Amino acid sequence: MTPRLPWDAIHTVLLDMDGTLLDLHFDNFFFQETVPRAYAEKNGLDLATARIQVFDAYQDNRGTLAWYDLDHWSRQLGLEIAILKEEVAHLIRVHPHALSFLAALRASGRPAHLVTNAHAISLNMKLARTPIGDYLTSIITSHEVGKAKEEAAFWPLLMERLGFDPATTLLVDDSEPVLAAAQTFGIAHLRHIANPSSGLPPKPSARFPSVVDFRELALPDP
Repeated sequence: MTPRLPWDAIHTVLLDMDGTLLDLHFDNFFFQETVPRAYAEKNGLDLATARIQVFDAYQDNRGTLAWYDLDHWSRQLGLEIAILKEEVAHLIRVHPHALSFLAALRASGRPAHLVTNAHAISLNMKLARTPIGDYLTSIITSHEVGKAKEEAAFWPLLMERLGFDPATTLLVDDSEPVLAAAQTFGIAHLRHIANPSSGLPPKPSARFPSVVDFRELALPDP
């Protein structure tokens, strides 16, 4: 059982987007299905061969800013990635109870900052199709900072921008490498999202307290 958050000790909340506030099924489907199919069609390949080539390219860039850079993938794969994303944009969805959580955060007066690795094209697409932006104090992308969230150098740069105290800050994220980097920096309160995608079963973390529903992060009644 994941312990309840000590909300009296939390003054700032940092929230991931893809897999945390939003269903990761959209991104998984796009990169695992849409991109390989488009690559196969463009290059006259069978789908199995295209998958191997595309997934090898992914692996070479995982955990870096390039992995999250849609312009990079357009150049690397010779595809119009932004246009392809629009074709499956109907899959963009907010996780259940995430908006209620955001509303409670706003009512509590605590700043809620979106901290995402998402590229500007993807971010703007999701902000246009969901209301999450209405609840956020600010939005910071790793592309602005110049480091991916998995990198140790990201966190002091983020603190410099936002001015938070790591000892009184909560980070909610579905990525164990991101949580580990934040923990090493000194973020005191960490929660792992165990069900980032509606297309996959929940997978709790062995390293961090995990939740499968935003109601498990509920703030105390005012």
